[in-house]
Amino acid sequence: MDKVIDIHDISFSYNGCLALDKVSLSLAPGIYGLLGPNGAGKTTLMKVLLGFLSPPAGTGNILGHDIRTESREIRRAVGYMPEVECLLPLLDGVGTVAYLGELSGMTRQEAMKRAHEVLFYVGLEEARYREAKSYSTGMKQRLKMAQALVHDPKLLFLDEPTTGMDPQGRQEILELIRDIAVKKTMSIVFSTHILSDLEQTCEQVVIIDKGRIRTLADIHDMRARNYDTYELKLKGEAEEFFSRLADVGVHRHPIERGVTRIGVPPDFVPADLFRLARDHGLQVRHFRNCKTTLEELFITLIEDNHGHQE
Repeated sequence: MDKVIDIHDISFSYNGCLALDKVSLSLAPGIYGLLGPNGAGKTTLMKVLLGFLSPPAGTGNILGHDIRTESREIRRAVGYMPEVECLLPLLDGVGTVAYLGELSGMTRQEAMKRAHEVLFYVGLEEARYREAKSYSTGMKQRLKMAQALVHDPKLLFLDEPTTGMDPQGRQEILELIRDIAVKKTMSIVFSTHILSDLEQTCEQVVIIDKGRIRTLADIHDMRARNYDTYELKLKGEAEEFFSRLADVGVHRHPIERGVTRIGVPPDFVPADLFRLARDHGLQVRHFRNCKTTLEELFITLIEDNHGHQE
């Protein structure tokens, strides 16, 4: 299949408030991160792709199924791990996964067999007969992952898959995601606010803001074409200095203890920064090149797009 997701000019509003504004997105098989500030339209877009919402405008298909007329077929072909609590507290782990497998169209016998397999896969084999209400937060996340995988979907949607997990548990979930992407014939789209998770797992990132897709880019390409980053610490009143830097395309990201991280365009000459600091009566106490993070690139892209809109 050439495209697992192929939508065009999708719009959706809540009580007159535009949540998606003519969104078009075509994704080939692979693993994608979905990024955006709060209220950007991530959740609405995911609900449209899952067939939970029917947009009044636009067309598209998921895994070859029309989003308007084949929502049942879409839900049978995709797996969904929601962020919110969705477990039946009195069902044990294997019963939960088997039940949701049946809801996905599997026979009872097949669903039970697969439930045991996926619970082993996500590391819950020893807890599979315990009631879901006794699970820790991390175990509940694994159980939600298992139910999303039980029917062997071709496309997996993960909404904040590492929420509430300790660092070790988070890494184990990320390893599962990488393993699924490599060993399974399964594409993944997942939304998270933990940008380092995407850096460890994703091939490409979809950035959405104010209901519009701002970019679809390979993470490594983003790094290659975007700004160099420096850490800077100054002595003196620097607001006018940073305002002048902004005029030449320098992005400012305060960190802590007076240290500011700046992203500079490719043609920027660091010596100009020192001259500008001198002209504003400032002392440069700290200045060093550092690695650009995905978070900084994300902020830069959002700021650039807001600037272009203005």
